[in-house]
Amino acid sequence: MNSPNNSEKKPRVLIADDEPLLRAELRESLALLWPEAEIVAEAADGFEALHMAREMLPDVAFLDIRMPGLNGLDVAKTFANRTHVVFVTAFQEHAIAAFEEGALDYVVKPSSPARLARTIARVRERLTTPPPDISRVMQNIQERQQHKSAPPAWLQAAVGNTIHFIDLSDVIYFCAELKYTRVVTDTIEAHIRTPLKELASMLEDAGFWQIHRGYLVAVKRIASVNRDVNDALWLSLREHSARLPVSQRYQFRFRGM
Repeated sequence: MNSPNNSEKKPRVLIADDEPLLRAELRESLALLWPEAEIVAEAADGFEALHMAREMLPDVAFLDIRMPGLNGLDVAKTFANRTHVVFVTAFQEHAIAAFEEGALDYVVKPSSPARLARTIARVRERLTTPPPDISRVMQNIQERQQHKSAPPAWLQAAVGNTIHFIDLSDVIYFCAELKYTRVVTDTIEAHIRTPLKELASMLEDAGFWQIHRGYLVAVKRIASVNRDVNDALWLSLREHSARLPVSQRYQFRFRGM
């Protein structure tokens, strides 16, 4: 009788995300797409992730970049070449930067089954080789983020032949319109040439959320979010009559709904 092959051990996986529903969704997706993997630990913040990683020694860690305490980049720096890293994040530019500089892969949440399946395929291919030492890579990425240009305090926006100077703190939302982006405040609607995608990256730390491929909104002006009879989400604003759609890609921001 042949003895079982003990060399083919189950891959040990750590999941770290501060949003319980997203953590559960990833766990269920991994169980479906990678049934031979063993989820040995789940963490809700960076410190817990670090503790779990040291105790459980996972082969693979799915790390949310933005978590309370230590963020995913801080945690990844401690792994050296012991653990393969997959970043899970709502901010694609951070994940792409990490991937380009040596991290294993990234998934932009909410992740699609097809995207996650491709990531798992890459992970499985690389499990036979030692993980890259990404501690220096993570340091480079964090230093680059620290030196990232501050968001502008004001914008130059056109109304006809007139250029208006608009304080960023007065902006309620931005709306993509063909070759332009509409800037909406309580007193004026004007246009700039900066694409919405570029604005979303520029203003992510300035209190603006992208809620749709066509809309970027000031969080301080969000009054409520309502689900209609078709299960779509619509955002209502404080002291403004506009209702803005929330696309499925960005509904994770309102998981309490």
